[in-house]
Amino acid sequence: MGQTSFAQSSVPPLPHPEALWPDPFGWNTWLRSHGIAILLDNVDEFSGALTSPTKGLGLRQGSANAGQYGLETDIDWERLAGIKGFSTHTVMVGRYGIPASRMFGDNLNPSQEIYGAGGNVAIHFVYGYGEETLWNGRFDAAAGRIPLLTDFSANPLYCNFMNNAFCGNPKAASDNTSHSSYPDSGWAARFRVRPTTDTYIQSGVYFHEKGIYGVQQMRTGFKLNGADIDGEAAPVEVGWEPLFGHDKLPGHYKLGGAVDTADHPDQYYDINGNPYILTGQKQKIHHNSWSAWALADQMLFRHHGNGPDAGLIAIATFYNNSPVTQTRERQYNLGVLDRGFWHARPLDAWGVNFSYVQVAERVTRSQELQQSLGYTSLLNGSYFPQTNGMIVEAMYQIHVFRGVTFMPDFQYFIRPGAQQGLKDAAMLGFKSHIELF
Repeated sequence: MGQTSFAQSSVPPLPHPEALWPDPFGWNTWLRSHGIAILLDNVDEFSGALTSPTKGLGLRQGSANAGQYGLETDIDWERLAGIKGFSTHTVMVGRYGIPASRMFGDNLNPSQEIYGAGGNVAIHFVYGYGEETLWNGRFDAAAGRIPLLTDFSANPLYCNFMNNAFCGNPKAASDNTSHSSYPDSGWAARFRVRPTTDTYIQSGVYFHEKGIYGVQQMRTGFKLNGADIDGEAAPVEVGWEPLFGHDKLPGHYKLGGAVDTADHPDQYYDINGNPYILTGQKQKIHHNSWSAWALADQMLFRHHGNGPDAGLIAIATFYNNSPVTQTRERQYNLGVLDRGFWHARPLDAWGVNFSYVQVAERVTRSQELQQSLGYTSLLNGSYFPQTNGMIVEAMYQIHVFRGVTFMPDFQYFIRPGAQQGLKDAAMLGFKSHIELF
């Protein structure tokens, strides 16, 4: 999201990324001239452990590959049919593989973000919605099947990295299943107002569907009847998108929060106010929860002559969840991304990102009770009580050819899965992206 030009249409410009095959047989140019954009791409992520895992737990040192192919369609109905300000957007994906970090016991920060929420499936419907833009972008409304985290606590810079702690949202954001996350969505309506060119406020209502990340009913994403709706999430976010100084250095600053009315089990207490681990009684159900966040990125200086996106950018994130109902109480991220630093290779980039996750005390206390009772597998599938953990990721993104990038990637896990009993782990791998058209 950012400052947008509406020179040719009331609809924001259609996405037009650099592509390997930008205009096959001339049909892409014809479609775009009529307001239709079709994109097809593939993301592939490989990672393997350089270190051996903790002994005696059945863990192993290994590697794994995960990936996704995606088909996106965006239609500017103002150009196509004269419907002023109206556009539609759909995405379908197929996913394959598994993340390698599970092999050494991490269950919080998957080394390959592209896997999950649908699993290995040939076609998965991600989203489909209509959008109306009015008054030169001052007002924007969308309705349909929309992931909450596509618009809220989101930043396109995050997916320059591979670990799920960073890409596509801070991982703590999806702890609450009422905060639907790509590639899953629910029925929703979202509204955005821009009081000035560089500020916005947005809100909406997102209906929560039980089992949204499960494969029993949501595997293909085409279950659209809403029979499992059991609550709503209402996020609010305000943003400031300034341009600083003579070089017009862009920044994005966001503050937001969300409340919901979905059912959430207590992480420690049963229906009578005692530890459910000890009593075996059903967990207490809370009919609401909350989250809050602050996100920022700022270009610190430009690399002149290497394109409009060339520069060193600082990135920071803070996320806070309810400690009563969620696993991750807090997450902090801090990183840098530098693109265009090398004049001979203006589209290459390097980056380093750091994440710290603090697990909610009620989760830790429940796991400690399980451990004292001799459980071999604790809450969340952990081997030891979870407290806090850290991830460091470093990458170099190589622009191989038009529409093709290849990114060597290094990750270091400190207390994998926030478990002090697990050895630190180092991983080496790569992320590739091919935009076909």
